[in-house]
Amino acid sequence: MTGKKKPSTDMRFGEAIEKLESTLRRVESEEIDIDDLADELKSAAQLLEICREKIRKAELEVSQIVQALDEDEDEEGDED
Repeated sequence: MTGKKKPSTDMRFGEAIEKLESTLRRVESEEIDIDDLADELKSAAQLLEICREKIRKAELEVSQIVQALDEDEDEEGDED
């Protein structure tokens, strides 16, 4: 076991991507010891979930902003 702690959910998206890319490079170059492979892959799966959740949250926020802008535009159009 590598003793690595679980990735933090408050990790920034870019940081999570960097860690995923680093893990991928090590796996592809066979730098990861087979005894640590499962732990590394568990960590990568957690990082992926963090990234997915951040993307879902960003999509929701953007959708809400666009919807609010559309509503404002509709209200302005009704005033004419």
